[in-house]
Amino acid sequence: METKKSPIEGKTTAVIAHFTIIGAIIAIFMNQEPRSTFAGFYIKQAFGIHIIFYALAYFIGYFDSWMISSAFFLFIFIFWTYSFLGVVQGIYHTVPFLGPKFQVWFKNLSA
Repeated sequence: METKKSPIEGKTTAVIAHFTIIGAIIAIFMNQEPRSTFAGFYIKQAFGIHIIFYALAYFIGYFDSWMISSAFFLFIFIFWTYSFLGVVQGIYHTVPFLGPKFQVWFKNLSA
């Protein structure tokens, strides 16, 4: 007998949050009413990844080394993929190292 899983409320909003920082901002407004804790959790994670990317990419750009640049972009891509897979699977898991900090830093951002 197959049981049907109910779709997680806010999953679409959480997916939108992962596509560019504009998507994260749109997701914040989408999650205003009705509020979803799942979407709120991943909005904070995605927004944190985007902020870290833009803040560090500025400084990484000054290094004239493809090894430093590629390591940085790989690091960000792994964080993004890890978070996005959590959304797709419908489970809560924070980004390693910074995920719990994102939840604290952006606690007023969303539900």
